[in-house]
Amino acid sequence: METKLPFLTQGLSAIGGKIKTRPEDFYVEELPLYEASGEGTHIYFQIEKCEIPTMDAVSAIAKALGRAKSDIGCAGHKDARAVTRQWLSVEHVKPEIVEAILVPKVRVLQVTRHKNKLKTGHLKANKFKIKLRDCIVPMAQAAKIAGEAIIILEKRGVPNYYGLQRFGSRNDSHILGQFIAKGQTDEFADQFLGRPTADELPVIIEARKLYEAGNFEESYKRWPWNFADQRRALRTLIETGGNKRKAYNVVDKNLKRFLVSAFQSELFNEVLAARMPDIDKILTGDMAYKHENGAMFAVTDAAAEQPRCDRFEISPTGPLLGISMRKLEADAGAIENPILERTGLNDRDLEQIDNFARGGRRPLRFKPQDCALATGKDGLGEYLEFSFTLDPGCYATTLLREICKTEIS
Repeated sequence: METKLPFLTQGLSAIGGKIKTRPEDFYVEELPLYEASGEGTHIYFQIEKCEIPTMDAVSAIAKALGRAKSDIGCAGHKDARAVTRQWLSVEHVKPEIVEAILVPKVRVLQVTRHKNKLKTGHLKANKFKIKLRDCIVPMAQAAKIAGEAIIILEKRGVPNYYGLQRFGSRNDSHILGQFIAKGQTDEFADQFLGRPTADELPVIIEARKLYEAGNFEESYKRWPWNFADQRRALRTLIETGGNKRKAYNVVDKNLKRFLVSAFQSELFNEVLAARMPDIDKILTGDMAYKHENGAMFAVTDAAAEQPRCDRFEISPTGPLLGISMRKLEADAGAIENPILERTGLNDRDLEQIDNFARGGRRPLRFKPQDCALATGKDGLGEYLEFSFTLDPGCYATTLLREICKTEIS
């Protein structure tokens, strides 16, 4: 991520701190969009997992049930280094078999039935309880500052930035996504397989250098087995005499979706940063988001709509670039459109984006619910404990970033 992201609570001092000192310090529970009916052919089951990504847990559960990974329904992905609770579904399996699943780092907590498969987005909210440790100021002062920040964020909203995890360990996912959008397959291959950075593992740095030297065979041998897409691309380069377009074509489409989404996210963050600190101000030409139902409408009279924004009924939105994205006009467009135009994308490129990640709009802010703050002490020392509930797609780390004034991950 390249954009510098300003803070809404800039006037408050930093408290620093660390989360996830241990997995138990970060707890998140999915609140389902609807309650299971107790009847139907689909088994709904709640799991608790720790130190395992959602899709790895899904894969292990599918294997334990003798089913395909795609047979398992899932509403959303949850952090790996955390204790998380979420609902999954599978059809035509006896409840007692699901209850008896034995998968490392995963527990089945409860089982019921419903009439349809659980799908991405079938999620009302996420409930968090997070311990912050090692603050840079005394705990009493940290608690006071945090409390003041929460009051501001509850009233004005949290800047709805995409978090660092969106941009990958090399912080280049958005760059790769832009290459996909522009059809620059050679540039994609060079970034994906070469251009080493100093903070990578030595074996990865060596593999990237070998690629840049044109030694695809040796580069292939250096990449660890878990880098399946890099290895597949290199094997294709070896077999085709260096055809980078064909190497690009064998990269997993789901990974490409993530990369294009990261490109959209970087542009959204850039527009949001340009609108700061006025994320609670509606402008003429905005597309306003209704928090009640997710509908949007064009703002023709900003003064008339501002009271609704003050009551947090509506919010201005930022772009998720694509052919189906509604373009802003007037005052709002004067801020956003030049940022998007600098990408140099044409209609074909926008259509390419929509092949991987749909264009649209996203609110510039979100409202945390049920906020609570407490101090405590355990075997690891003092901590601040934050409790809050967020809508799907909102990052807990983005909220904590406003309080800590550091990048939290």
